[in-house]
This record gives sequence, C-alpha cells and structure tokens, in this order.
Amino acid sequence: MGLDATIVYGDSKTGTYARGIIGYDAVSLAGLTLQDQYFAAINDTNTSVVQTRCSGIFGLGFPLNSVIWTDMFLNQHQVSRQRSLHRDTVSHITGMRRNFASRWFDKSIFGISSSRHTDLPSYQSMPQQKRQMTTSSAIISSFGVSGPFITRLVSLGGLASPMFAIALQRDTIEIGGNEGMLSIGALPPGVQNESLTWVPVRKYTLQQDGLAQDTSSLEAYPIAWEVPVDDVFLDGVKLPRSQLSSGNISLSALIDTGNSLIRGPPDVISYIQNMLGGPHFACSLPHTLAFQIGGRMFPVDPRDFINQVRSGNAQVCGANLAQTDVPVLGGGGYLYSWSLGDPFLKGVLAAFYYGSFTGLSQDPPRIGFLSTVPSDAGQRLEDAVSAASAEHYDLPGTKMLPPSSLSSPLSTGIGGVPLAPPPLSTGTGDIPMASSLPGSAHDIGGSNQAGQANGAREGMQVGSATALWYSFFTLAMWTFSRMLA
Repeated sequence: MGLDATIVYGDSKTGTYARGIIGYDAVSLAGLTLQDQYFAAINDTNTSVVQTRCSGIFGLGFPLNSVIWTDMFLNQHQVSRQRSLHRDTVSHITGMRRNFASRWFDKSIFGISSSRHTDLPSYQSMPQQKRQMTTSSAIISSFGVSGPFITRLVSLGGLASPMFAIALQRDTIEIGGNEGMLSIGALPPGVQNESLTWVPVRKYTLQQDGLAQDTSSLEAYPIAWEVPVDDVFLDGVKLPRSQLSSGNISLSALIDTGNSLIRGPPDVISYIQNMLGGPHFACSLPHTLAFQIGGRMFPVDPRDFINQVRSGNAQVCGANLAQTDVPVLGGGGYLYSWSLGDPFLKGVLAAFYYGSFTGLSQDPPRIGFLSTVPSDAGQRLEDAVSAASAEHYDLPGTKMLPPSSLSSPLSTGIGGVPLAPPPLSTGTGDIPMASSLPGSAHDIGGSNQAGQANGAREGMQVGSATALWYSFFTLAMWTFSRMLA
C-alpha cells in the first residue's frame, strides 16, 4: 500500500513507539472474523511486548484515536499533508509522533473547515454546515472500512451490543480474584447492566479543546476512553486537586488497559507519597486509593496498590504509582489528569460502550464500572505478607498464557463476576503453557460473504498467517455476535 504508521504510547516519561508498514488481511478473534482488516506490520519498536511474550498490541479505542485509520482516511480522501492541510498542522503531526509530552491528537480530521480544502465531492460549493455534515458522513462511513477491528464490528452491526467488557486477574500477592476475560458484544453471563455505574465518555471539540459538552455538535467526538472523576481519596482522605493544570479543566481519568500503573499529576503523586511516609513503606499496612466516579467510590484493592521493592524482602513495598504529564488548556491534547491502569482494573469489571457512531447525542459512549474489591481485602493483604515473611519468601507472582478452553466459571463473586480458579502454582515467573481457544468463526463484512458462517475453526487468532504483528490475550473470551443481513 505504500503507507507507514508511527504509533506512540505513554507520555514524556514513559513514551514508547512502534513503526511499520500498513497492510491488510483477514483477522479473526474468538470466532469473529473480518476481511480486509488494516493493521501495522511492526518492524521497529521499543515496546516490551516481545519480552512479555506478546506479539503485538490490539487496539480497543475509538477510530479517531487510531493512527492507522487516520493515515488511511487521509490517503483515501486525498487529504494529503502536502495539499490539503496547513503547513503548521503537518509540522504538528510530524512533531507529535516524536514528542510524547504533547499528548496531542490530530483534530484536523474531524474539524475540517472551509480553510482546509478537501477533495470530497462538491465540497467547495457547499455551505459551511453542509460541509461539516458531508465530512462527518465520510468519516463515520470510513469506520466500517478502515477502523480498528472492534469498531468495524460495531459499524457493521456485527455485535449484539456495541461494547466490550474487561476484567483482569490478579497475578501478584494473592493469585486469583476476578477471572481475566474479554467479553465482546455483551456483559459476561450473570452480570446485570443495572449493577454497573455508568458514566459518559468525554467528547472533544475542535474549537474549545474538549471543554464544551455540547453533544449535538458535529465536531464533538469521543477520542479516548476518558471519564469524569468526582474526587480522589487515600485512606478516606480527599486529596487536593493538582495546582499544575488549569482549574477550568474538569477532573477526568483515562481508563487504560495498556498501563501497568496508576499515573497522576506530579504534585498529587508526591502528596500521596508523603502521606505514605515516603516511596517505601511496610507491605503489611493496607492503603486504599479510591476514585469517586459517578457518585460512587471505586477503590484500588490494597493488594494491587503495592509492589515488592527488593527480592527476598516481603516486608518493604512501594506504590504502583507514577507521575504523568498534566493537561494544558488550549494545548491541543488530551485533558485527563489520571490514567488508571492494571491496579485499578484488577478491582473492577469495566464495560466500554461505544454508543452509536451516527447518533452520538441519542446513544452516547459510556463506561460502566462494578467494583469487585472484597471488604476484607486489607486483611487478605496482611495475611499474604505474613505468610511470605514467615517462610522468607517473596510475595507470590505468576504469569499465565490463555487457557486451553473456555469453561463455565467455578464460582462467581461480587455482581456475578466470574472468579479465577485456584492457581496451580504461585512461583515467580511460572508460565503455564496454553493452547488456542476453540470456537466457530463468523465472517463479518467480507466481500460477498457478509454475515455468512465460516464454519468451525480452531484457534483464537488475532492477525493471520501472514501478519507480522498480532496479539494473544491472557483472558477467557466470550463473544456475542449477530448475523448480518
């Protein structure tokens, strides 16, 4: 195709990148198949996916946040960097992909105005409002062609509901907790919609940098899985707001499955460490960091809040926290102050609802949370630390590849969320082998094959035999699809 993709992750302190050529092939995931799925065949990266026995990264975000979709849209509609975008915009795009601190995204795509010429049909002769509608229509229709895998399924009507849900299994201190799972198209069996607390996803506008909440605007679109946060607490004490960013920016958090820590404003993270008595503290003393979202408290399980600092010493720990860049008013970037990664997600079932791409005001995107932190989590931490210290062991840790089959859960926990089976081993670095997930595959959106069953097919494959970059999940998987007419 002759197109390259440069994808950046993280922030100025932990930025990583991946570069490669854009290609396409049939892609299957847990029995769902799409023809002509675009992906990046990565040949240059500083990410850790190879060291962690993964083969790539599987994006679950919105199309407007996809570098591959952006490059494809610009190319297919001839909105070239040389002809159709301002020189400063081109420079900004190029610089952003080298500058992790900017937290910038390409808003030129969904904010094309009369000053940014485009080759869409009869564009120049249209009134401004109709131009916006035409551009918006072209953008939305492209989601089903060159968008990420899940959003293509949503656009093509291939899911029972435009959503996915995630729970992460605990792999340290006390192995188990929620069963690691990715449920596509519905909540996991046994989990009720009303048991979750649902909050809206922030929409960004070109003119007001995401501050306006006018959902009827043609230029207001969701960019990332970012939700409002009421307040943040440590051990029941409300933490002060950051003084490093504008008070006009509402407090929000990115819900990020690709983040192994909880990241926040530098001054607030320092405040937390002072409350803890420094960067290191006793492992056996439970601490609860909690985020108030939608009027409810969502604590980080004390067992997920900490990590052992030194090998052979299960008594000294540090917090799974890191400083991140603060949002800048008018800076052209994301506006979230917190990034909630694995430590937060291990204590919740999180459901991500895309809504309607063609009617955001009627069916807006949202995220639902169900806390699964047990009331005795603090005591369980104390018991685990005591047991490890008595035997002069490290705190337990394990790594697991996908299960060989998808079976009914042995038990369920809070809200009907499936619980992980007891571990076979808790030795550090123990990695049981696993085979693929059996299931029937449905070919969705293929040429002359839309909605036709593709027969029983073994394996949970992301990518294809010719793909260079695909991913395996340490998750049990459910899919809820419906046949296309």
